[in-house]
Amino acid sequence: MPRFCEALFFTAEMPDVEVVLIYLTIKQMHIIFAAISVGLFVVRWLVALFNDTWLKHPFFKTLPHLIDTLLLGCAVWLCIFLHQYPFVNSWLTAKVIALVVYILLGYMAIKGGKTIIQKTVAGVLSLLVAGYIVGVAITHNSLSWFAL
Repeated sequence: MPRFCEALFFTAEMPDVEVVLIYLTIKQMHIIFAAISVGLFVVRWLVALFNDTWLKHPFFKTLPHLIDTLLLGCAVWLCIFLHQYPFVNSWLTAKVIALVVYILLGYMAIKGGKTIIQKTVAGVLSLLVAGYIVGVAITHNSLSWFAL
């Protein structure tokens, strides 16, 4: 078995430094994918506001789903690795609930809103929820930025 695969299964022989490096790598990947995901949301939202025919381009149909899948994969890996789970740890529960709200508002901002005002309000609210999620991730507190 390749050394990297052994590291994924955390064998007893693996030094602690390698475990920490793998954790930090996955955590950084999660952060990068989250930033790319929100950035792609902003681009898709602006396109939906001004020229929604561009949303049919393959770039907008595949890349966001790929990034979000990688983001979710990293999140699941981190939960398992850290033994911290939604509906057990309150801050992760808040993140999951906020994520569902973010997805619903994002849908309204890109596809579901009937008017430009609905899309604008949904987009702004979606970004506020994304900011809340980042605050929860940083503080590990469901109060988000208010916990500082």
